[in-house]
Amino acid sequence: EQIELPSFITKIEKYTFKGCSSLKQIIIPSNVTSIGMNAFRGCSLLKQIEIPSSVTSIKKNAFYECKSLEQITNMKSVKSIGRNAFAKCNSLSKISITSSVDSFGDQIFEGVESLEIVGNIENIPSNLFEENSTLIKLTLPPTVKTIGENAFRKCLSLTEIIIPSTVTSI
Repeated sequence: EQIELPSFITKIEKYTFKGCSSLKQIIIPSNVTSIGMNAFRGCSLLKQIEIPSSVTSIKKNAFYECKSLEQITNMKSVKSIGRNAFAKCNSLSKISITSSVDSFGDQIFEGVESLEIVGNIENIPSNLFEENSTLIKLTLPPTVKTIGENAFRKCLSLTEIIIPSTVTSI
């Protein structure tokens, strides 16, 4: 149910906890710098995860199909988020993204229905929510200044976007 990784761990390799369907909580030590591809894929009972400030990279499909995952906090130093990193996380409703993220993979939030982004992110990149047919509601933080092209392309169910008055380009 709960795993606390030892403090000497510096990287969570690909597929490490894939399919651990009874994992509810994981404590990631402050030395970890990278969360590998498919590392937590299919951990269907994992509810919340705090990303240590040492983590700079979240790889492709890292949390894919973590259906109970509700929020992801403390992504202060993350620079890159891989394709489908949080896809099919149907319960995900809140994520903290800072301006340190300079590389976003495609369809990161595919399958998410309602999402509030908090943190100091300034630019919503092109294609970030593209083809997310389940996204209904999206709340952007007041730090956002620009929204890239095709950001909401083919979001067929999207009925509400809260765009802050700080946005100058969409």
